[in-house]
Amino acid sequence: MSIVAGVDCGTQGTKVILLDLSTATVLAECSAPHDLISASNGRREQQPVWWVDAMVTAFESAVTAANIDPKSIAAIGVSGQQHGLVALDASGEVIRPAKLWCDTETAAQNAQLLEMLGGAEACIELLGLRIETGYTASKILWMKQNEPENFARIAHILLPHDYLNFWLTGEYSAEYGDASGTGLFNVRKRCWDEEVCKLIDPSGALFKALPKLNNASTPAGFVSGAAKARLGLSDNVVVSCGGGDNMMGAIGTGNVQNGIITMSLGTSGTIYTFSDVPVKLKHPSIANFCSSSNGWMPLICTMNVTSATSLVQDLLNMDLTEFNQSLDASEIGAGNISFLQFFNGERVPALPDGKASIHGLDAANFTRDNLVRSVVEGATFGLKYGLELLRDAGISIEQIRLIGGGAKSANWRQMVADAMNCEVICPEVEEAAALGAAIQASWALNGAISFDAIDDLVVLDETSRTLPIANNVTAYQLAYQRYVSTLNSQYPQLQGEC
Repeated sequence: MSIVAGVDCGTQGTKVILLDLSTATVLAECSAPHDLISASNGRREQQPVWWVDAMVTAFESAVTAANIDPKSIAAIGVSGQQHGLVALDASGEVIRPAKLWCDTETAAQNAQLLEMLGGAEACIELLGLRIETGYTASKILWMKQNEPENFARIAHILLPHDYLNFWLTGEYSAEYGDASGTGLFNVRKRCWDEEVCKLIDPSGALFKALPKLNNASTPAGFVSGAAKARLGLSDNVVVSCGGGDNMMGAIGTGNVQNGIITMSLGTSGTIYTFSDVPVKLKHPSIANFCSSSNGWMPLICTMNVTSATSLVQDLLNMDLTEFNQSLDASEIGAGNISFLQFFNGERVPALPDGKASIHGLDAANFTRDNLVRSVVEGATFGLKYGLELLRDAGISIEQIRLIGGGAKSANWRQMVADAMNCEVICPEVEEAAALGAAIQASWALNGAISFDAIDDLVVLDETSRTLPIANNVTAYQLAYQRYVSTLNSQYPQLQGEC
């Protein structure tokens, strides 16, 4: 057997998948949870040691479930939540808890950075994208302004997946895909941008703290030291460069050619596709990221999907079966209720200080079933808002490959197919980011990228294939228009955007 491990360090937990390359078989999938440090001011943080501990726990569980010797594992790939700030001192010790992608405490610093850069258009001209609240750059500026003593100790800046690679190999490195979500990186030239670094830190120390960059076929290193002993691995286990969870999810859903859209119904929502050239941006909310397969990956991110639906589910004290039954019992449009689901602010549309609100309630439509449907529709319409921006940019959309917890719901899959007016299908392996990391690990093991192997390793679940229903498409278009009208009335600055 030739076995590789894929690791995905997310917000809620870390997953490990073991993949036998000789038979294209997933041997085991296991996970371990994380805690979260949060506050009402938008603070969202985690201790990096939690990621390490969760990875070890999930890895040990996967090895046990697969009934294999860990020394048979030849390579590891790591996927991680994007945009997080892991600040290390000169000894490689973590200085403070990592601020996460969903941290909006730094909204003021992001606005300040955009102003320093000369506005959104100037930022796009310099970096190839508009920096957003949640990107790493604003977190660094926040740290400088709010924790100057900690800022002065910074010797290395890493992203979450970079930190796990560092723990595994002892090497400080990053790769193009995840780096392109920092706000410190030129996505067209694929390099760190010294100019934006000097806006934050004129001394030049920040630029020097950034790690070396690897492309998709260059390994981060080999497992060594405490990591090798703790995981029970043999010598010369290669660690691929890894990437952000969305970049790895693209690989894990076979999204490496034009026309395919990956959509994630997770805590947050993401929509992304592949391009072999940088996309000419028609709207600054499209993140023109690099992929982790040496291409580009235009992406839309929304902050409130299952995070929003879970809040309503918990409020109504419903289990998942009851929640889905309630969704099935309601009609498209939720009795003309529009739910703006911005519990965590929002990235697309750009509303970092946005708040959740429910509109159109009356005595007739105020039912549990309508409340359930309205929040699911709100989360879906938020993604449709982003999808329409991609379509307007000329991006072809032939098929949506749906992942994330929400993809397990047949009702939600049908809603996505109808609302987006597009065929939907799910991969058989639900943990797409972990699978993508494992596939990339195989590239590092073999010393070259191979898209041919993806057809064998990424299998689509034909039982999940969902086609849009014409009458539903029309009904959802009316409901979506009401959602957008409500959105524009609450946030007039968005009028004309979509």
